[in-house]
Formats: sequence, structure tokens, C-alpha cells
Amino acid sequence: MSYENLAGRTAVVTGAASGIGEAVAVLLARQGARVALLARRGERLERLAGKIRADGGQALAAVTDVTDDASVAAAAARVHEAYGPADLVVNAAGVMLPNPVERGRLDEWQRMLDTNVTGALRVLRAFTADLVAAAGDGRAADLVNISSVGAHVTFANYAVYGATKAALTHLSQCLRSEFGPRDVRVTNVEPGLTETELRSHIDDPELSGQLDGMFREVGPLAAEEVADLVAYAASRPRRVNLRQVVVLPTRQV
Repeated sequence: MSYENLAGRTAVVTGAASGIGEAVAVLLARQGARVALLARRGERLERLAGKIRADGGQALAAVTDVTDDASVAAAAARVHEAYGPADLVVNAAGVMLPNPVERGRLDEWQRMLDTNVTGALRVLRAFTADLVAAAGDGRAADLVNISSVGAHVTFANYAVYGATKAALTHLSQCLRSEFGPRDVRVTNVEPGLTETELRSHIDDPELSGQLDGMFREVGPLAAEEVADLVAYAASRPRRVNLRQVVVLPTRQV
């Protein structure tokens, strides 16, 4: 499928080393966007950047920890030096660490908050001026946040993860009131079960087995199918903002 209005754009994609972030980066590059790949795993980023370039695209690998202020600032400086200001920012970095709240896993809670919420805010802070300037010049400007259906559908033992995604979804809605009047679009994407690395982060065998069972029963989305929605939303005429997109496997109810 081809998309209009993506060629020549400068995109920043976090979480680009795997999963939805990687799929988004590959698709945007294939459509002619310059893509800055932000994630912690430098070796994987370099491989992905090499693959994109081999396919005729443009990609910059920028090792970034979204939980660290200085790391995000340094990545933004690299992007600006290589490509200039960005006009499309995709917050796809995220972690999912389920456990019963009674276990008191403060380490997991903090990591999810720092990555899923504050990490997205750090990236937004680094590129807000770019997006506002692009829109002011009459060009498309997009912020896309990858949230989760867990933002409003409850799952036992996923309370803190769901809370972080609910925060990201609400943040996206609030940001529209700030950015919409300045022609910057904000899109919140809430995928259901999707085949990514997230489930490999679970350290409880019982919870891991339960999730594996759901995947077998329902059949997950592919990361590329979520990426398709991101590209579609960002390629609409600039007066059109797909504010909220929930995408589920057909069998997930």
C-alpha cells in the first residue's frame, strides 16, 4: 500500500529496535521519510539502519534511553545535526511488567512510569518546537503515541501497566487542546494483543503462560499491522486528525 504526504518528512521513532517501533520505522522509510531510530540497543539499531539504507531509504541510528534526560537531549541534537527539525514523532518505546500489586514491585512500577509516561514526555519536550514550527510553515506535523487497549480495559495483575497507558492516552487527549489550535496533530493508537517483545519481559511463569494462552486462542496482530495505522494517520491531509485509534485482533473482545 502507498501513502501520500510521507516522502520527504523527517520522522523520529522511539522503541525502534524491535516490535511496533521497528515496523513503523521501516514503513515510514519505505515511503520516503528520513527516519531517526531511537532505542537503547545500538547493535540492533545499526542493523536496522543498514537494512533501511540497503532498501534505498534514509535512516539514522541514535542510541537513546528515554528514561534519561541527557540521553534524549543528545539524541535530539544528533537528529537535528543530521536531518534538521522533525515533523513526525512516534513514541513507541514501552515496557510491560505485570505482577500482582501486593508484591510491591516498586522497581517495575518505576521503570514503567519512567519509560511509558515520562519517557514519552521527554521525547515530546525535545521535539515540540520542531512540530510547532513545521505546522507554522504550513506542513504536516504529527505526534503519534502508542498506548494500549489496556488504557481502558482491565486485566488482572496488569494494574500499573494499564495505569501508565491510561496516563498516555489521557495525555494525548489533553495535548490536542494545546497543539490542535496550532495545526499539530496528535494521534493516540491503542493496540490489543500484538506480537512484540513485550511479553518476553514477564518474569512470572504463571502470568507468562496465561498471556501465551491468550495469544494462541486469539491470534495477535503483527507489528506491521499497527505500523500501517500509524502511516495512514500521518499521511492524511493536514486538516484531518485521527485522534484515537483502537486496533484489535478480530477475536479479541
